[in-house]
Amino acid sequence: MKPFHILIAICVAAAWGINFVVIKVGLDSFPPILLSALRFGVAGLPLIFIWKTRPAPLKWIIAIALSMGVFKFNLLFIGMNLGAGPGLSSLVLQMQAFFTVIVAFLLLGERPTKRQMMGLGFAFTGLGIIMYDLSVGTIDEGAYIGILFVILAAVFWALSNISMKKAQSTNPLHLIIWVSAFSSPVLFVISWFTEGSDTVTYALTHINLSGGLTVFYLAVIATLAGFGGWAYLMKEYDASTVAPFSLLVPIFGMSSSSILLGEEISQASIIAALFIFAGLYLSTIPSGFFKRKRQPC
Repeated sequence: MKPFHILIAICVAAAWGINFVVIKVGLDSFPPILLSALRFGVAGLPLIFIWKTRPAPLKWIIAIALSMGVFKFNLLFIGMNLGAGPGLSSLVLQMQAFFTVIVAFLLLGERPTKRQMMGLGFAFTGLGIIMYDLSVGTIDEGAYIGILFVILAAVFWALSNISMKKAQSTNPLHLIIWVSAFSSPVLFVISWFTEGSDTVTYALTHINLSGGLTVFYLAVIATLAGFGGWAYLMKEYDASTVAPFSLLVPIFGMSSSSILLGEEISQASIIAALFIFAGLYLSTIPSGFFKRKRQPC
């Protein structure tokens, strides 16, 4: 990869990692479902009138909007609102890579490779360590329940990955804009009836600088710029070249959470992270990847 493209990949990973800290800050200004609705509203509704041609069949746009926009982000935001720390959430959410392997096998009949099966074993060992660490009381009960919501969010992210694959869109950024536009109205309705009309009205009429910047970051930086940069790199290079940079997301998430919010990372969480990183390495980076890259062009 060219140095400038490597910089783009690192910046995207950093934006997505810091995204978890921004979510935590945004939850001080908005209830979780409303925050998700605002994110997708800003990211999708203005731009859908510019790109009017559907980037994929409507049924798959709706499927992705429900699985990713409505369920994944709702569950993530609710889980973090219940007490799941942003650093730990950024790590646990990467379980989506392994749930995708399982869902692809169950729904599409795609048999995982031995390397992927090893990755699954490492990853679920790491997840087990996290859940045990939470269950023995090193972190409060709210965090335990919150992490369960984040795990469910990872499952729905896996379902959205399968839907994206079936959609076969040639423009991922365009697809995200349409998905955002479809997700936002549904989320607003859910927020209005579940979080309360008074709560929603108050949050929208008392937006402060912190809340406004949060929505801007989530919609413009994390969603549009992040997915835009990632889509550009995917067009320029093979997926196997770009995908390993996703390993940086939980690193940026955990480090920024510790530095900016003072989130304590337990020794058990560090050990669990090593297991999950090993699983991600086995599942996302092809065998012989680094050996192949050292060969002269």
